[in-house]
Amino acid sequence: MKKLLVTGSSGLIGSEVCEFFAQRGWLVHGIDNNMRASFFGPTGDTRWIQRRLEQKYPHFIHHEVDIRNRSAIFETISAIKPDAIVHTAAQPSHDKAASIALDDFDINAGGTLNLLEGLRLFSTEIPFIHMSTNKVYGDSPNLLKMKEEHFRWDYDDKEFSNGISENFSIDQSLHSLFGASKVAADILVQEYGKYFGMPTCCLRGGCLTGPNHSGVELHGFLNYLIKSNVEQREYIVYGYKGKQVRDNIHSYDVANFCYAFIKNPRKGEVYNIGGGKENTVSVLEAFARIEKISGIPMRFKYVEQNRLGDHICYYSDLSKIKSHYPEWEVTKSLDDIFYEIYSSVTINSHSERVPYIENI
Repeated sequence: MKKLLVTGSSGLIGSEVCEFFAQRGWLVHGIDNNMRASFFGPTGDTRWIQRRLEQKYPHFIHHEVDIRNRSAIFETISAIKPDAIVHTAAQPSHDKAASIALDDFDINAGGTLNLLEGLRLFSTEIPFIHMSTNKVYGDSPNLLKMKEEHFRWDYDDKEFSNGISENFSIDQSLHSLFGASKVAADILVQEYGKYFGMPTCCLRGGCLTGPNHSGVELHGFLNYLIKSNVEQREYIVYGYKGKQVRDNIHSYDVANFCYAFIKNPRKGEVYNIGGGKENTVSVLEAFARIEKISGIPMRFKYVEQNRLGDHICYYSDLSKIKSHYPEWEVTKSLDDIFYEIYSSVTINSHSERVPYIENI
């Protein structure tokens, strides 16, 4: 039986990866110490996902390990002897990072280095997938020529008609401290691939979403927006007239790509992974979509000041990832995503899952 090691196994992407591989007969080892609860309080707690994985999948094994603990990471890799590693654990909020700068860097950069070096000491042949972020590009996308439409912003340059590609510069821009720590991790993953010849890749995620999200105010988008609508909470729109645009990709499609990469790995690669242009939505457009589904008017307040370093418009150019892995595709449409999250929020509103607050 093949063995997969997943860090951040109780998070949105990590839990989806665990389920995806467990359903295909892999023995899945998950590393998670519920740091989201420490970062964001009870609303960020992910124990409900851990319990669900343990109850549902006999071949899922939970490890209560902090990725900052180098010796524990080295020992865990050596003991498990994984056939692949998917690294999704992170401090995920660019706003939160400003108040916990040392923890943010130790987790995002240091934790990634611990995993890479621990894996290198065990084997240089094992595929390693790192969940990076589009925040590595900083706010440079905001400098592109834009056009303002009735409900959204969009690029007004033919070069970017399909979105941001992997050739876009990550230098000389405002990243947030979170973005900077993720840049460091991103470069380390590339370097271990290119310098040591290890099969590694960075997935620079767009707006990663799905019903498994334990969202919080400082991290996320659609989950909080839909949750706010259902519970009739006031949603705060930060700047850009509410026309800021994101491309949304369901966690299932990310897990499916991890499977494709592990079957046919490459060395030191970088891929932008998101919903692409077809799965883009602005805040105002998202309001209209969820109102149509729920029948509940959206309550919101507009604040003129945008969040520092926030993208006006961002969507992923998927040309490279599709050219390297033509069998992979985005299978979940924007409608699918909205309906799944809405159903999950409605079902779980009175379950053991704690309520949560999230923002773009």
